[in-house]
Order: sequence, then structure tokens, then C-alpha cells
Amino acid sequence: MKEIVLNHPLITHKLSILRDKNTGTKKFRELISEISILLCYEAMKDAKLNKVTIETPLEKYETKCLNEDNYAFVPILRAGMSMVEGIIKVVPNAKIGHIGLYRNEKTLEPVEYYYKMPENINKREVFVLDPMLATGGSAIATIDRLKQDGVKKIKFLCVIASPVGIENLKKAHSDVEIYCASVDRCLNAVGYILPGLGDAGDRVYGTK
Repeated sequence: MKEIVLNHPLITHKLSILRDKNTGTKKFRELISEISILLCYEAMKDAKLNKVTIETPLEKYETKCLNEDNYAFVPILRAGMSMVEGIIKVVPNAKIGHIGLYRNEKTLEPVEYYYKMPENINKREVFVLDPMLATGGSAIATIDRLKQDGVKKIKFLCVIASPVGIENLKKAHSDVEIYCASVDRCLNAVGYILPGLGDAGDRVYGTK
């Protein structure tokens, strides 16, 4: 398993604005979307293309195209939804699944409350979306569930990850590649990533 960190000036610039506590809801949403496009671009570098013949205004031309039906994107509710807008700009015909999880306050384990996937999910390459990879609990539970449905190829896309989250995900699913914009320093006592950007869901939806 490997993690791919997008060390790029554009990413660094956008992350700096995203992290700023003074960045408003509208701008925060836009930046999540823009970073998601760049993550998707990198994660699909190995996408397979099919040969097709088209006609330009001047002649017939043999080229290659992506079969978008081969891919599904699965945001982890609710914060993961903030990444979908950017993703569908790049792969507009990709299918979107949804999974909802909450944390049991006694066991601290993720509990599934919603699960809806596109038809034939086991025949698609699946990209799991969540802006934050903190402890890795939600990511692991989501990937567990997808593998139960027979999904063979899975990639995890996030904006910010913690070293602990990456390590936990590696231990649980060594075959899943992680794509992120930044690996931050650590988690604090209550599980927030430092320096981080706060609660991504609250900042996307303006609930705090």
C-alpha cells in the first residue's frame, strides 16, 4: 500500500486558505471542490482507456476514451459530499454511492446508518471520499462494507490525513491507495487533526 501526497504549489496555496479560521463557508466549499478535482486527477492516472474512432471537422481520427461507467465515487456522509461537486466535473457520468456512519459514544466504533450503492458496485473501481482521515475508523468501516459487496479495487481520497489515520488504514486494508493533499502533524486528545482545519462538515455546511 502507498500514500500519495500532492506536494504542489497550487495545493499548498489552496490549503493555506482552507485552514484559515476566517475563511467563510462559500470559499471553503469552493476550495474543497477544487482540491478534490486535483486529487481525482492524480488518482486516475492509471485509468484504462478504450479505443474509439471519431470525426474531427477535417478527418476521421482514432483516439482513446474513458468508460466512466467503470467508476463509482462513495462520499462518507456528511463531509464527504463536499468533494462530489469537484469530482463530477472531472468524471460527470460516474456513479455516486453513499454511506452514513456515526460513532457509538460508548464503544467509539463507527455504526452504519445508511448504505446505498450503484448497481453492480462489485464490477466498478471505487473511490471513497472524505475530507479528513483522522483515526481512520470511518474509512476502514466503509472499505470493509464495500469489500463485503465484492468490490476489488478501492482508492481513498482525502484532503488532510493524520499519520495515525494512514497507519491504521494501512494495517486494515493494505491494498488500498491513499491520495491526500497533506499529511498533518498529529491528532489532539479528542481526535482532531493538528494543525488541521477544524470540523470539515461544520465548515462546509455552516453548522458552527
